[in-house]
Amino acid sequence: MKEAEEQTTNTTDGGRGFPKVVSYKRWIQIAIFTMFLLFGESTATMLGRLYFTKGGNSKWMAAFVQTAGFPLMFPFIFLFSPSKTPHEHHHQLVEKPSWTTLVILYTILGISLAADCMLYTFGLNFLPVSTYSLISASQLAFNAFFSYLLNGQKFTPFIANSLILLTFSSTLLVFQSDSEETRQISRSKYIIGFVCTVAASSGYGLMMSITQLAFQKILKSTSHKVVFDMIMNQNMIACVGILVGLFASGEWKDIKSEMRGFESGSVSYILILVGTAVSWQVFSAGCVGLIFEVSSLFANVISTLGIPIVPVLGVIFFDEKLNGVKVISMLLAIWGFVSYIYQHYLDDSKEKAKERRINHDRDVNLA
Repeated sequence: MKEAEEQTTNTTDGGRGFPKVVSYKRWIQIAIFTMFLLFGESTATMLGRLYFTKGGNSKWMAAFVQTAGFPLMFPFIFLFSPSKTPHEHHHQLVEKPSWTTLVILYTILGISLAADCMLYTFGLNFLPVSTYSLISASQLAFNAFFSYLLNGQKFTPFIANSLILLTFSSTLLVFQSDSEETRQISRSKYIIGFVCTVAASSGYGLMMSITQLAFQKILKSTSHKVVFDMIMNQNMIACVGILVGLFASGEWKDIKSEMRGFESGSVSYILILVGTAVSWQVFSAGCVGLIFEVSSLFANVISTLGIPIVPVLGVIFFDEKLNGVKVISMLLAIWGFVSYIYQHYLDDSKEKAKERRINHDRDVNLA
């Protein structure tokens, strides 16, 4: 029954990947994944900034911790394993993709994730935070383009309004006063940081669309187990790739001295790296979960909503100033988010009304 409902959703929801009649339970699941994404993204970004601020220099290490927390997914894989009734077991044997297909899928996503982690790390290291946030926001536009090509995404006025508002919200952050920081960056490093961040944004936008396509066309499961399988496998492959780079680059030799010279101490150094690793896995659970439940574009909208949150957290934890630009950026982000959610509310209301008409007509015919 669930598989039939999923197939109906994939073919009749207007390309938005959102079910026709959304249960309260599913709304709660979406809310939980949203909180995971926002909490993980903001916390990981703050800890990543703290790593470099306090004396961390290893780009490979900064990228490594973004994927190193994949073992945290093991308990959830077992927790969400579906029951093995004879019918389900037979159904899984028929529908389960081949090992070759899965290996190719996870390898492509894992290698892409490793490359994105490195590119984003270079961008964060070489660019002012506001400029980095601005360029990272282009991920939403890239994902909207790929969602249109790969996922059949349709754009209504409310969704278009949401994308524009969220893009403006992040764009405003560039007008913060970071001129002194910019002058400290050489032109070559600035260009490298710019190119790396744009490449990472486009690559991650494509990755999210491919992930949604994989859920719909390859994995074809209604169990949340596939979400944690996806996170664990692609992060594991990315982690191995980055680990190879860490040793091949020779940066691993400097880890001990970096730890000893860390401004707030070696214990703080370890806690920051561990906290970053855990935060990125929380983000991954939220992001992939939203792609599974809704769509890659929805996950990206939530992710973009989180960009203005980081400056606000900077005010709380780093004693940064909360200026008018940051406030307006946050309000625009909230407006864009509400616009997107309202579109799904309209879709849901229409389909509930349609469902009631169908049930009424059926009852009349039976009578």
